Amino acid sequence: MKSIEIHTDWITLEGLLKYGGVVQTGGQAKALIQSGGVKLNGSIETRRSKKVYPGDRVETGDLVLVVVGGRAQV
Repeated sequence: MKSIEIHTDWITLEGLLKYGGVVQTGGQAKALIQSGGVKLNGSIETRRSKKVYPGDRVETGDLVLVVVGGRAQV
């Protein structure tokens, strides 16, 4: 399991895969997501622009990413 810290309220699924080092390009992220190779909180997710929030869990193969952080509230 790998924790990915974000500094915004949310990140797109495609962006998370790139930011977390799972893929190197948007095209790779698109192919992985649309092939059904990504689960968000236990369910297959095929929308690249799906918003992912702190506390969400993303799985692909044997890799598990947990999103932490978020923008501080003022």
